[in-house]
Amino acid sequence: MLQERRSDASLVSLAGRWYFPIAFVARLPFAMMVVGVLTLVVATRDSVALGGINSAFVGFGSALFGPLVGAAADRFGQRAVLVPVGLANAVLLALLPFVVAGSAPDLAVLAMSFGIGATAPQVAPMSRTRLVAIIRQRMAPRRHEKVLSGTMAYESAADETVFIVGPFLVGLLATAIAPWVAVAGAAALTFVFVTAFALHPTGRLVVRGGDHEETAPARQLLRPRLVVVVVGILGIGLFFGSTLTALTAFMEQHGESSQAGLLYGVMGIGSAALALGSAAFPRAFGVGWRWLVFGVVLLGGAIAFATADSVVAVAVVLGLMGIGIGPTLVAQYSLGSDRSPVGRSATTMTILGSAVIVGQSVASAVVGEVAERAGTGAAMAFPAYAAALVVVAAVVNVLLNRRSPVAR
Repeated sequence: MLQERRSDASLVSLAGRWYFPIAFVARLPFAMMVVGVLTLVVATRDSVALGGINSAFVGFGSALFGPLVGAAADRFGQRAVLVPVGLANAVLLALLPFVVAGSAPDLAVLAMSFGIGATAPQVAPMSRTRLVAIIRQRMAPRRHEKVLSGTMAYESAADETVFIVGPFLVGLLATAIAPWVAVAGAAALTFVFVTAFALHPTGRLVVRGGDHEETAPARQLLRPRLVVVVVGILGIGLFFGSTLTALTAFMEQHGESSQAGLLYGVMGIGSAALALGSAAFPRAFGVGWRWLVFGVVLLGGAIAFATADSVVAVAVVLGLMGIGIGPTLVAQYSLGSDRSPVGRSATTMTILGSAVIVGQSVASAVVGEVAERAGTGAAMAFPAYAAALVVVAAVVNVLLNRRSPVAR
């Protein structure tokens, strides 16, 4: 139950002790979708390229409809949007294994994948919106900056963790039981936990557009200082997708393609730890500079990944790359929250979340095709290209901050 306002209370006590476990598990299916579809199609229809294309269609669906889901939540409230969207997503996920295993043409599978992306519940951005509302409405103003910083660090760490744990679970279930079990599990998690998240009392705290404040015009979403954050976080999505697909091709070359998700989980160790530790960074080490510094670390690891030639070497490099991912995501989401137009918080956060899944999906399709046509070595170079985009966006962000009179 949502607690009454107390200016000295912790965020956990204000949100309720069950909020954070529910919100964490509810975002897992979102991270399992792309990898689950990729693994299922590759294993059932024996084509890395087809699996990558289906992953891309998941991303296209999320790109087209994800921001609309966020805008609808801003307009009508989260509960009214999340319940029907979550139920539709659970049904489509549950039906996908039957369609893939049956005699349906590839086009039907692509349509199902697009529908799964289009109905993806945007739990992570809506969770951020709820927590920001709690902080601003129920905490003393003097505590806002510190608590917001820690909250963005936790939320980014949670996102990073589920984007590692999700593929890990897919790999574990695919290896131990069967690839379809991972997709069925995502359907069950969506049905139970997304519904629980939608109905949680914190959803009533989020102010709907037009209730108490004037909503900023949609064109403010195209401001350069916000667009550069979207480009940077798209780079992270491209990095996720290219790394996992290249890793899948690498492990397939070693006869263990279904274990790619397990090895991918190594990247989450340093990533989650550094993301959570971001709140302890000194204020002099600004958010924009954190993005740039840890983006360079990510780029260095990606270059090493392109030259790795053994499973052990790949595992070590994945651990190094994880160090760069966590703090970079924290910085990007913090900047996105800070630059969100008035009344469009859920829309902004949904765009950022969709950018990750779009990048992941597009990279899965492209790198899957490259792996089949040009070989694993060529595919393993793509994470470096994605990391380079993250660094370039970080440099542009620093330059924009210097020129902008309202930059913090």
